[in-house]
Amino acid sequence: MKNKEIKILLSAPRGFCAGVERAIEIVEKSIQKYGAPVYVRHEIVHNKYVVDDLKNKGAIFVEELEEIEDKSRPVIFSAHGVPKKIPDDAKNYNMTYVDATCPLVSKVHREAENLHKAGYHLILIGHQNHPEVIGTMGQLPLGSIDLIQNEDEAKKYKINNQKKISYVTQTTLSVDDTKEIINILKERFPNIKEPKKEDICYATTNRQMAVKNIAKKCDVFFVIGSRNSSNSVRLVEVAKKSGCSNSQLIHSQSEIPYELIEKSKTIGISSGASAPEVLVNNFINDLKKRFTVSIDEVEAIKENVVFKIPKKLN
Repeated sequence: MKNKEIKILLSAPRGFCAGVERAIEIVEKSIQKYGAPVYVRHEIVHNKYVVDDLKNKGAIFVEELEEIEDKSRPVIFSAHGVPKKIPDDAKNYNMTYVDATCPLVSKVHREAENLHKAGYHLILIGHQNHPEVIGTMGQLPLGSIDLIQNEDEAKKYKINNQKKISYVTQTTLSVDDTKEIINILKERFPNIKEPKKEDICYATTNRQMAVKNIAKKCDVFFVIGSRNSSNSVRLVEVAKKSGCSNSQLIHSQSEIPYELIEKSKTIGISSGASAPEVLVNNFINDLKKRFTVSIDEVEAIKENVVFKIPKKLN
């Protein structure tokens, strides 16, 4: 019996962004320079495959510095950024640390600090408990920055009218949802100060645009990425909103929904900014075992961003 034919629309750009590539390289170069083990505070990026690979190379992942038994070993801070207190704690422990915070997250940190110094009360648009949000809020004194997660919270937000207010955002949000929240804030607080340049990063924006581009042509859409990866989860939402209601995340524990694919002619595939291309290839190879597959890569925009690693690792 002839295998069913399916067409894959492969979204591009997808997968690793410059900040993720830099963070992984920082861990690898640190192991080369300092030897194993090297400690990493929090998952370096939100992807199990990447974390497991780095564990095999000599990285030990912890959530807090207190967990590190041998404080003579170096520690790396994850790509999501950390509160100001963390480097201070590392210094107090006399620890060597390397900061792998994505430069685009660091930009938001500096922006928040400068606005605070200029007398503004800050609003951060983002998701509670995400490490990036914890890191950004931790740049400022308690009470000087408030979190808004959705349109409903934006409508109900109360602030002393005497205060000058400004906003910054998490870098991995849905571009469209964030616009709606910002519009509500601007309507309610006409004098709210906006960032000079949008905080949602180029990679998040490009991957969402690429998914939007093809989702409506797909019967089912798969995003390869981890459940705790904000940008991967956003891509699933974008695919649904852009016309493919059958959109889902494929993570390390996922079963491939072959029955659903059986009923489909065209499937879309993308991957989150922390998902390596090998996972996309593995997924497509699994499909090739059951189906006759044709692949059309649809590129929305070319990316050529590269971030340098800290000088001390060269």
